[in-house]
Amino acid sequence: MSEPKREIHLAGFMIAGPVVHSHALWRHPLTTRPFTDPRLYVEVAQTLENGLFDFLFFADRLGVSSQLNGGRDLSFRYGAQDAARLDPLPIVSFLAAATTRLGLGVTRSTTYYQPNHIVRSFTTLDHLTAGRGAWNVVTSMNDSEGRIFGHAQHMEHDQRYDRADEFMEVAFKLWRSWDPDALVQDKATGIFADPARIRSVAHHGAFFDVEGPMNMPPGPTGHPVIIQAGSSGRGRRFGARWAEAIFTINRTIEEARAFRDDVRRQAVAYGRAPDSSRILTAIMPFIGRTEAEAIAKRDEHNALARPELGIATLSSQLNFDFGPFALETEISRLADDPALPDAVREKLRTTGEPGMTLGALGQIWASSVRVPQLAGTGAQIAATMAAWFEAGACDGFVISPAYLPGSFTEFVAEIVPELQHLGLYRTRYTGQTLREHLGLPAVAAAQR
Repeated sequence: MSEPKREIHLAGFMIAGPVVHSHALWRHPLTTRPFTDPRLYVEVAQTLENGLFDFLFFADRLGVSSQLNGGRDLSFRYGAQDAARLDPLPIVSFLAAATTRLGLGVTRSTTYYQPNHIVRSFTTLDHLTAGRGAWNVVTSMNDSEGRIFGHAQHMEHDQRYDRADEFMEVAFKLWRSWDPDALVQDKATGIFADPARIRSVAHHGAFFDVEGPMNMPPGPTGHPVIIQAGSSGRGRRFGARWAEAIFTINRTIEEARAFRDDVRRQAVAYGRAPDSSRILTAIMPFIGRTEAEAIAKRDEHNALARPELGIATLSSQLNFDFGPFALETEISRLADDPALPDAVREKLRTTGEPGMTLGALGQIWASSVRVPQLAGTGAQIAATMAAWFEAGACDGFVISPAYLPGSFTEFVAEIVPELQHLGLYRTRYTGQTLREHLGLPAVAAAQR
């Protein structure tokens, strides 16, 4: 029997705030609603479901960064990426009633929550969505997030991932503490649940001491789909061990293919199948009736993005203050400066082009945070996506909007039909759950 044909997977990327990867989003003339209007999220979710997307997920941040020049004025004045955000978990709970097939994912941090918080929230989401829920696992980014939780400093990078590994171990123990058939609810006999099918967790580790079972039955798929987006070496190992979908940003087919190949190799090292995770790379589309029209739309968008906002977001994400450096400073000089933290230098080496200045990098970060901007007709962008997919660079794409809801509306109207015409995208949903949309195996009863 021949294997089923590979099809492109699609996810919509959102932040429940004024900015996504595009720092121009909230002020763009084609953005029709403020981020506080719940109708915006309903429009986006229903548009993506009409476009047969696998899922919509929300990135999140827990504090307003003060990493740039030790303050927050610029972030608030112009609307930086973390200046304001709604909590996305109530939003996707709200969207569960407005959709029937679309997967719904939420970011939650393993650094500032406890496993039981996550397990209860996402098991509830799994029930509310009938198996469409997903957890985007992050370890958080900077000292500002630490201080709002009462910590003087954010936990060191690799230690955060050590905690995250143990966090996942505990979360899965809790998810598996109830057998799938433990909930009886027999009205005639009055038996609610079978205690023989419910086990207490007894975990004593470096970061967590947990005793007791989950206080609710597992969701219809056992546990939510696990999403992850770490790109560092340690983050990549974490994703290879735990994730079922991995979000990444790559600038070239070669770069993307190397990332996917590396994750697949590491998954095997953890005893998983090489295709245990769907690797989704991000793009920001600008669609026109002609390529020239699309390029004009891109350039008009980018002109609205302030470079200083890009520097603020870069400082926040790297937990490092770039404020003291002139915008004319070449990135290569910073990357070679031994006074900078190793993690900052490593990121700069893989980010800037030869001769690029900090100001130019700030402009890129403000307009897209390095997400490749594809400008062209629907057919041209679909052809580019097909080339990446067929070259083994990814299993699909995360679509990042430049304005809302129009970026998604245009994508569904102009690009989805082209992908279907190429035979690379579904023409209908064939499953009910997110795991089915992604072509992932069901969670075995022994693992639930």
